[in-house]
Amino acid sequence: ANIAQGTNSILATKMGLSLSDYVVTEAGFGYDLGAEKFLDIKCREAGLSPHAVVIVATIRALKYHGGKSLKELNEPDATAVAKGAVNLEKHLENALQFGLTPVVAINQFKNDTEEEIEAVRSACAKLGVEVSLANVWGKGGEGAEDLARKVAAAADACTAQFKPLYDLSDSIETKIEKVAINYYGAARVEFVGKANLHLKRIKNLGLEHLPICIAKTQKSLSDNPDLIGRPTGFTLTIREIEIAAG
Repeated sequence: ANIAQGTNSILATKMGLSLSDYVVTEAGFGYDLGAEKFLDIKCREAGLSPHAVVIVATIRALKYHGGKSLKELNEPDATAVAKGAVNLEKHLENALQFGLTPVVAINQFKNDTEEEIEAVRSACAKLGVEVSLANVWGKGGEGAEDLARKVAAAADACTAQFKPLYDLSDSIETKIEKVAINYYGAARVEFVGKANLHLKRIKNLGLEHLPICIAKTQKSLSDNPDLIGRPTGFTLTIREIEIAAG
């Protein structure tokens, strides 16, 4: 998902929809990566309109975004979780940008404490987002029953169709800027090196109508893996643009 579109095929999704009442499909990892591409590229092309979004969060990841080192992630620290929850909050806001209802699944592990879990619940409550503690690691399918019920309820209650972040009629520069600024939280986009030559080539070939698929780190909302949490004011740098025209 941080390089390609990170989703299953349109055929697979439509087949699932023809066979069951609810279809849950994974869209890569990182809502800023897999989900954005799933919605802006795949769903637009297929004419699909999802009814709910499940955003999976782990206590360890939130502690990491709260400033804890990889060696410290097994140590209880509800304060770090609360601090790192700003990363999750941005992903939830991004889901709402598409007009979709998010449900947070806390992927529970044995070292997670009640205080840490409560910090996540509190952060989600501020945005009015439903949370489910999913102990699939410890209890298998039984540990996900509450999550399944809440996701089904969110899907059943959906009344709006999702809206892509950009129009296909936008220029390539505008498409990239809309994702970078509105979705990642960047202040600006800079095109350097071969990227400017590639932009001219895309225009000359009449391919500006294509959607974009951005390759970047999954460790940060920005293009810098060291910028944890919810970075702002950064510049997203575009070095090159490949054409995948089939």
